[in-house]
Amino acid sequence: MSRASLDKDPHEVAAMFDGVASGYDRANSFMTFGFDRRWRNTTARVLDAKPGEKVLDLAAGTGVSTTEYTRTGAWAIAADFSLGMLKAGLHRKVPMVAADALHLPFADESFDVATVTLGIRNFVDTKVALTEIARVVRPGGRLVICEVSTPTFPPIRFVYRRFILRAMTWIGRRSSTNPDAYAYLAESMLTWPDQRAFGEIISSAGWTEVEWMNLTFGVVAIHRATKPEAE
Repeated sequence: MSRASLDKDPHEVAAMFDGVASGYDRANSFMTFGFDRRWRNTTARVLDAKPGEKVLDLAAGTGVSTTEYTRTGAWAIAADFSLGMLKAGLHRKVPMVAADALHLPFADESFDVATVTLGIRNFVDTKVALTEIARVVRPGGRLVICEVSTPTFPPIRFVYRRFILRAMTWIGRRSSTNPDAYAYLAESMLTWPDQRAFGEIISSAGWTEVEWMNLTFGVVAIHRATKPEAE
């Protein structure tokens, strides 16, 4: 596994997730000390999927988050480029499709809302993916992204980077079916842009009304944006 960088090999990253698929949900909960459930629940509230709305859940993995979005009566589909992750979630009662975020297999304006939970940092080109996501969302539709971010309080930022990430990696290695993959995941957290920088990337991809909310002191942030209405 190569080091995390802006030049991620999509086949290599997909193979990595294939390798951790069978124990990913369990390892993720251990690695985040159970906060992943709270982050998903908050993301679902921000998403606010209405009955009958069509939701595209990208980098959905085993479909844990996708299932949450259907509880309000919305129709949601799990899309991921890791076949191993999708296969590990086949027991969930949601539609699933293998998909590359840079070349989505959907028609223009197919969805009311698109969302990514703790996965967009693994995309090969973030801006290209955000532009492609905008293509498949209707004008006036929404984008909601939950991703790791930068703690805003310096002492917490220091402790997070110096100790907590190491602890998360240690736990992940011991609860995963592919321990080496967690070195990549930890580094991808460190190299990801902060809240404002990521918001600017979203805006540069054509989304408007970009805003964000910090969770757990900024360890994670939820970004929300809107696709402009057609002129």
